[in-house]
Amino acid sequence: MFSLEYALLVGTLLVMLSIGLSRWLGNLGVPTLIVFMGVGMLAGVEGPGGIDFNDARLAQSVGIISLIFILFSGGLDTHWKSVRSEVRPALGLATLGVLVTAAVVGVPAAWLLDIPLVEGLLLGAIISSTDAAAVFSVLRSKSLRLKPRMQALLELESGSNDPMAVFLTIGLLELFLNPDASWGSLLLRFPLQMGFGAVFGYGAGRALVFLLNRLQASYEGLYPVFALAFCGLAYAGTTLLGGSGFLAVYVAGLVAGNAEFVFKRSLHRFFDGFAWLGQILMFLTLGLLVVPSGLATVATEGILLSLLLMLVARPLAVFATLSRSTFGWNEKTFAAWVGLRGAVPIVLATFPLLAGLDDAGLLFHQVFFIVLTSALLQGWSIPWVAAKLKVDLPAEKARKYPLAFDSVAPQENVALVEYLIPFHSAAVGRPLVELRLPEDALVVLVFRDEAFFVPSGGTVLQEGDAILVLMDKSRSADVAAVINRPRSD
Repeated sequence: MFSLEYALLVGTLLVMLSIGLSRWLGNLGVPTLIVFMGVGMLAGVEGPGGIDFNDARLAQSVGIISLIFILFSGGLDTHWKSVRSEVRPALGLATLGVLVTAAVVGVPAAWLLDIPLVEGLLLGAIISSTDAAAVFSVLRSKSLRLKPRMQALLELESGSNDPMAVFLTIGLLELFLNPDASWGSLLLRFPLQMGFGAVFGYGAGRALVFLLNRLQASYEGLYPVFALAFCGLAYAGTTLLGGSGFLAVYVAGLVAGNAEFVFKRSLHRFFDGFAWLGQILMFLTLGLLVVPSGLATVATEGILLSLLLMLVARPLAVFATLSRSTFGWNEKTFAAWVGLRGAVPIVLATFPLLAGLDDAGLLFHQVFFIVLTSALLQGWSIPWVAAKLKVDLPAEKARKYPLAFDSVAPQENVALVEYLIPFHSAAVGRPLVELRLPEDALVVLVFRDEAFFVPSGGTVLQEGDAILVLMDKSRSADVAAVINRPRSD
C-alpha cells in the first residue's frame, strides 16, 4: 500500500519529467502525446519504474475529469465569429464522419481479429473520433498556422465529435451485453442525448457568465475556482439528466468564451494551465495502465487497422461528409490526414474492461497501439503536410506583452488594443503628442526592434511600430482612423 507522500512524490516527479521531456523532444518533432504516454509506460510494471497499476476504473475517472476541462478550455479559446461559417461541415464530420469511420474500421476488424461483428463495431466506435487534446495542441502550436477556414473546421470537429464516439461505444456495449436491447432504442436515444447536451451546455455557458459577473467574491482567486466547479456541475448534471455531458461542457466553454465577464483573461490562463495538467495526468495514467508486452502481441493486426483507419476510413469519412462543401481537394486531404487519435479512444477502451467483456484486454491493447501509430505517423508530419498541400500560412511570431488588462466589472468598456503603424501612415515621423488621438486613448507601450519601451509625448513613431493603446472601446474606430490616415505627400 503506497503512502500519500510516496504517491505524491512519484506523481509530481512524473509530471515534471513529462514537461521537461516534452520541451526537449518537441524540438525534435516528437508529439507531446507520445512523450506523456511514454513516461507512463516507462514508469509502469514492465518499465524501470516498476509501478504495478491496473486500476481501469481510476484511469477512466482521471480521463473523464481531464476531458471535461480540456473540452471546456478548448471552447473557451474558440472565437465564434471565426468558426461559425464552418459549423455545418464540422458537425457533419462530428456525427456522420464518426459513424462512417466506425463502420469502415469495425467490419474488417471483426474478421481480422476473429471476434463477433458487434465487438468489431465496438472497436471501430472507440477509435472513431479525433482527439480534442491532441488536435488542439497541434493546431495551436507555434510551428503551425493554418488558413482560418481549415483551423475552424478542425477545431470545431475535434471539440464536438467525442460525444458521438461515447454514444456509439456505450450503445454497442449495451447491445452486446444485453440481448433485450435493440438498434431502434439506440437510434432514438441519440438525438435526445445530443439535443440535451447542446441545450444544457448553452444554458450553462450563459449562467456561468451571469454568475461570474455578479459573484463579487472577496478574492480574485475564487473566480477560477468557481468556474472550475461549474464545469463539473455542467457535466454531471447534463449526464444525470440523460444528455451528453462532454458536448455540454464544450458548448458551455464556447458560449462563455464569446461573452464578456470579469477576470476573463485570468480564467483563460487558469483553464489553459489546468487543461495541460489534465492532459499530462490523463496520458501518464493511461500509459501506466498499458502492458508493453501486450502491444507486441497485437502489432501485426494493429498496423493493418491503423493503416485502414488513416488511409481508408478517415479519408472516406471526410470526402463523403464534405462532398457538397466548398473546401478544395487539398483542404479535404489535409482534414483527412489530421485524424489524430489520442486519449479519448483509450479512455473509451476502459469501458469494455470495466464491463467484463471477454475480449476487453485485446480491444484495449489494439486501441492503444492504433493511438501510438496515429501519433507517430500523423502527429509529427502535420506541419509538413500542411505546407505541401498549401493550407498553411506564413509563421507569425506572437508578441508577449509585459502587461495586460483584465476587466474587474461587467459594465467596464475599457480595453487594451494593439495597432500596427502601416507604411505611408501620416503618423510615421511624428511625435505622439501631435497625433491628436482621442483624449481618453492613452498609448502605454511601443514595440520596436524586438523590444518594448514606455513612450512619452515626444516619442516619434516609425513604420512597423506596434503600439498598445488603453482606451474606451467605443474609440476603437477613431484611433484606427488616426493610425491609418495616409500621408499627403
